[in-house]
Amino acid sequence: MMKLNCIAVDDEPLALGLVCSFIERTPFLQLAGRYANAIDALKAIHAGKTDLVYLDIQMPDLNGMELARVIANGPETPRIIFTTAYKQFSLEGYKVDALDYLLKPFNYEEFLRSATKAQAYFELVNKPAAADVEETAYFDSRYLFLKVEYQFVRIALDEILYIEGLKDYIKVHLKNDAKPIMSLTSLKALEEKLSPRRFMRIHRSYIVALDKITAMTKSAVQIGATSIAVGNQYKDEFNRFLGKWL
Repeated sequence: MMKLNCIAVDDEPLALGLVCSFIERTPFLQLAGRYANAIDALKAIHAGKTDLVYLDIQMPDLNGMELARVIANGPETPRIIFTTAYKQFSLEGYKVDALDYLLKPFNYEEFLRSATKAQAYFELVNKPAAADVEETAYFDSRYLFLKVEYQFVRIALDEILYIEGLKDYIKVHLKNDAKPIMSLTSLKALEEKLSPRRFMRIHRSYIVALDKITAMTKSAVQIGATSIAVGNQYKDEFNRFLGKWL
């Protein structure tokens, strides 16, 4: 079993202790360090291999969001799971490609669900590349055929709510609370093939199904209970769509 090297960063001792205890309880996680401030954590990230950072946001001197922006530009970027009591930072978390966002207080079941998501990500990106390069997605007028593991899965385009890009893989979120489908491909590859009349890329990490939008502003769309920010480089095209929609 692959073990992920993790560090936990939180200036609250009780919160830090809880996250560390959860990491130690989880068989596929390895606690590599615990830090009460972001500066010490940054030194540790530069000093050794870190796969995953459990990161509080509200901290003195250098806060968690600022640390996330710093390490996003590094040569070996660990993935981040934010642990915070403030849900208003969730949109900022999308901008730094956070893997997940745990809202305090959270229990071990919620922690494990998030950790399993991280495990699935690392298993996908660390799979050996196939000897021959092949297509990972095909389309017809009604379906997306997406390569998942060693087979192609048929997904009805009408069932897609939005598609989330997470570095080297994508997650297709579906109606009826179905489990997202993950595939080792890119948003760019899908964007080039999806019909612009039905789908729009509004963020470097998101493509949304236009007919599933339930509400929107100039800076975000709502799809059911999920709010997705509009990235700066996509705002012009989105504003044109917004004008037509209104």
